[in-house]
This record gives sequence, C-alpha cells and structure tokens, in this order.
Amino acid sequence: MTYMYIRGGILITVDKERRIFKDGGVVIENNRIVKVGKREELDKDYLHHSDIVIDASRKIVMPGLIDLHVHMAQAMIRGMAQYVRLIPWLRDYVWPLQGHYTKEDGRISALLCMIEMIKSGTTTFLEVGISGRYGMEGIAKAVEEIGMRGVLGRHVMDTPGYALEENIIHPGLVESKEYGMKEVIHMYQRWHGKHGRIFIWFAPRTPGAVTIETYKEIVSKARELGIGITMHLAEVKEDLEYFKKKFNCKPVEFCQKIGMLGHNVVLAHVVWVDDEEIKLLAKTGTHVAHCPSSNMKLGSGLTPVAKMIKSGVNVGLGCDGGPSNDNYDMIEEMKIAALGQSLINMDPKALTAEEVIEMATIRGAKALGLDKEIGSIEEGKKADIIIIDYWKPHLTPMLNPITHIVYAAQGQDVDTVIIDGKLIMKNRKILTVDEEKILEEAEKRGLNVVKRTGIKPAINWKIVE
Repeated sequence: MTYMYIRGGILITVDKERRIFKDGGVVIENNRIVKVGKREELDKDYLHHSDIVIDASRKIVMPGLIDLHVHMAQAMIRGMAQYVRLIPWLRDYVWPLQGHYTKEDGRISALLCMIEMIKSGTTTFLEVGISGRYGMEGIAKAVEEIGMRGVLGRHVMDTPGYALEENIIHPGLVESKEYGMKEVIHMYQRWHGKHGRIFIWFAPRTPGAVTIETYKEIVSKARELGIGITMHLAEVKEDLEYFKKKFNCKPVEFCQKIGMLGHNVVLAHVVWVDDEEIKLLAKTGTHVAHCPSSNMKLGSGLTPVAKMIKSGVNVGLGCDGGPSNDNYDMIEEMKIAALGQSLINMDPKALTAEEVIEMATIRGAKALGLDKEIGSIEEGKKADIIIIDYWKPHLTPMLNPITHIVYAAQGQDVDTVIIDGKLIMKNRKILTVDEEKILEEAEKRGLNVVKRTGIKPAINWKIVE
C-alpha cells in the first residue's frame, strides 16, 4: 500500500454535507481517497506511516476543477481573432488558422493547453471539437502522457455551413460524415476508459454543419456505445433565426426532435433560450456548459445560469478557447461567471460563490457522468485534488475561503495538483512533461501557422521592429 497524506490547511470537501475543515487532512491510497477529517486525528495513524506527506498549512485543499468546454487546438492561436462576433470570428480567423494545422500542431497545442489548465487548477476537461486535421490519436497520447483526466469529443459533420451561412467552413476542416463516425468508433475501441482517465465522446458540429439524419445517427450510435454527446447550441442570435427558418422551432425543441437531450448530453453556451426551453432541459436531465468569458468577449450574450439552476438544470463551467477567452484559467472563469449573473439579474445573490464552486467541481463531474468518482473530496472517490497557496497579499487574511477562491484567487495561486492519486504538479513545477520544451515548440509552431495563413493580429498601435 502506498499512502499520500495531505496534512493541514483549510479543506473544502464539496461533499454531500458541504463540509469545510479549518485544519483538515486527506489520506490517499494509490489513486483513491481513503480518509477525510481533522488533521490532529489523522496525524495519529498517518503522519509517520505515509510514503508522501504534503504540508498544506496556510493553504486551501479542494477538489480539482472541471472545465466543461475546451478547444485545445485553439491554445496556439490565442490573440489572433479580436473585435468580431462569432460567425466572422470563425469564418475569417479561427477556421482558416486551424485549417492550416498539422497533426503535430494539434498535439503541441493540446499539451500547451493542458499545461495551462493544470497550472491553474484544472484536473478534468471536456474537449469539444477535435477534427482529423488535429490528430486525435496524438492528442489522446498527450493526455495519457501529461496525466490529466480528459473527455475527448470528436467532430462529426456532413455540410460546411454554420446556421444560415453556407460553405463557410475552411476546406482544411471539411470532412465526410463517414470519416468522422469511423474515427469516433476507432478511438472508442482504442482509448475509451483507458487508465480510468481518457474517454471518447461525439462532438457534432453546430446546426448548419450537420443534417438531421446525421444527428439522429450520432444519437443512436452514442446510445449503443454508452457514451456522451456535446454540442454548441443557441450561442448567438443567428442560431435562433436558423432554427426558426429551417425547422420552425426553437433550439432546445430541435434537440428534442432529434433525440439529443438527456443525461448523456452536454450543450454548450445555451444563451438564447426561453423559460419553456429551460424547463425542457431540466425535465430531460440535459447538462449545460456555461462559458461567460467567451460569450462576453464575442458579444454573444450571457446564459441565464441563475434561472437554469433554480429550475433544476445542471450547469457546469467552461473556458472555451484561446482566441475567445483568451485563457484556460478556471479560477478566473468562476469570478466572471459570478459577476455576469449579478449583472444581468441586477442581484448580487443571483449566483453565490458556493454555487460557482459547485459548477466548477461536482456539477461538472455530474455532467460527465463521473460524479461518483470525482468532483468532491470524499472517501472512496478518486484523488483529483488541488492545493492553493493563500499566503499572499491578495488572499490574506483568509477570512472567507469560499469567496476568496471565487473573487480574489488567481490561477497562479495553485501550488500543487494531484490527479488520479499522482502528483502532477508540485511547487508549480509540472512533473510529467518538459514544460520548457513544449513552450519552445508551441512558439515556433504557432508563428508558422500564422505565417502560412497570412492572417495578422489586430493591433491598433504602431509596432516598431
């Protein structure tokens, strides 16, 4: 038996009773949590009998964060799509850039993204849009190597449009339905459930790029394999116009028609929906990924999260992509989520700090069907844990750990990350990959992608060479 003992610190469990230990302790055996309690009680049995003892004094110990909406291939092109709304953002910038990727570009961008996620406290993520050009096999190997817990969503499409805009997806990203479906099944057979950390889902492109027949085929195959589906929905007003004109229905009603609602479905954004649609999401147990930074930056609107949660919808939190956020820092995303709901509801209690932390932990786990394994610090669950150093000017004195995390903490405050019982980061040093080497490779490859496309960043001030 191998024991790791996290000793001391403020322990935020997010367990069923939502307990917070002022001076807590967590004992990990292999990859499972076996003891949770007060430090003084756990010291008796584990202080001198553990293989690894981590001193968490003047620190916060909490569940690892779960990013429910990530585009890893976009990490290498952040800063390249500014001051435009979603459709031109995709058509004129993001898709042409990604359409020039090689598979090695996709792998390096994924590693760059995962390093950033780990260093800001994310332990599990849902990748929502891998295409063949990015090299899904290489991305899965990168997840395996770095040690994260990842759900990899593979794009499926059969027409190159978005909403009412036809033929706007870059040729480098256009694929046949058969190719996408075949790779999902192949990756499922090779990777799904591997190490208990890597999972394969369907991630069909948005309506306008997928026909009803293909959507129904995806739903049927996902049900057969027992895997999930994630899709962007009702992100911008143009989506409403598309559903109204093409199908004479609302976005969530469309999902109901094609069978894409339920416990295995995560819908992203879901900004432009009404009360009846929210009730339908709650009734069917469909999950929502809220991406406030991305929606604000692109001027898309804000998801009615407070109303959704009060109506019984499970809502998680996502950072989205490099050019739309422009980072993968879930601690920052928690703050933006809380502030956004206070603003649109004109009520500072609309979304509490406790609810936001739940969105970033146990609610995210539930959306992925993993809430019995991760999302909280409880005996029997897998050990996905982060340790935040609060001995800093912006977090001291530690008067309220919950609001400090949401409103005052920063991603760089994360000191230690444990995933599946393994130390992945200690004292802010990634232990599983060579961070410096990956940064150098990402710098080189990112510049080359930009050079190949000829797209220039939007900088309004004069650059002196």
